[in-house]
Amino acid sequence: MAKRILIVDDEPRYLRLLEANLRTEGYEVSTAQDGLQALEVFSAQPIDLVLLDVMMPRLDGFGATQRLREFSNVPIVILTARGEEQDRVRGLDLGADDYLVKPFSATELLARVRAVLRRAQPPADAGQVRFFTHDDLKIDFARAEVWRGEEPISLSATEYRLLLQFAHNVGKILTSEELLTSVWGPEYKNDKEILWVSIARLRQKLEEDAHNPRHIVTRSGLGYLMPPVES
Repeated sequence: MAKRILIVDDEPRYLRLLEANLRTEGYEVSTAQDGLQALEVFSAQPIDLVLLDVMMPRLDGFGATQRLREFSNVPIVILTARGEEQDRVRGLDLGADDYLVKPFSATELLARVRAVLRRAQPPADAGQVRFFTHDDLKIDFARAEVWRGEEPISLSATEYRLLLQFAHNVGKILTSEELLTSVWGPEYKNDKEILWVSIARLRQKLEEDAHNPRHIVTRSGLGYLMPPVES
């Protein structure tokens, strides 16, 4: 079944261009011209991915991302014309999975869409143990569920894949390039910014004290690791 993508942009020219490129690749497309309309469309039909412009009337892309993350983990790609670091970081920090800076080519758009949809697929079951524990952290691999103590933790597909890299490599330092290539894909291996923000979001959700993490620890100049639990 074809994936349905919701495009949200107040510029009719961009809406038409994005819709044409996506339909050519076999995607089904819905459109909205601001964040409030996007929420209405999203609630009315199943959506597999949202392409969300930042600068819009009524409810902008940041506000729409925040609202969507209150009830859904649908993949979100932020579209921004400004390309400023603070805009990208803010979008990622609110829960977006990726970003594109206008103007972008059809090739770049479609590559990002494929990458984000690929990450949204459930990881293949390793077929070994079902549960993983690390102090108060517990992962049910079969259900792709995560708890901190007795509290269930809601993770995006990208955050869950990132956590799995650490769970499957306890005690091993993973470089930024290794994490970016394994989770996002080889085309992201130099995009350190998206990794930094994703690690920070993951720590906020998993750690009792995000400033003194126990599950995901930084090794300055080397990378990150999940340290072995002391017996």
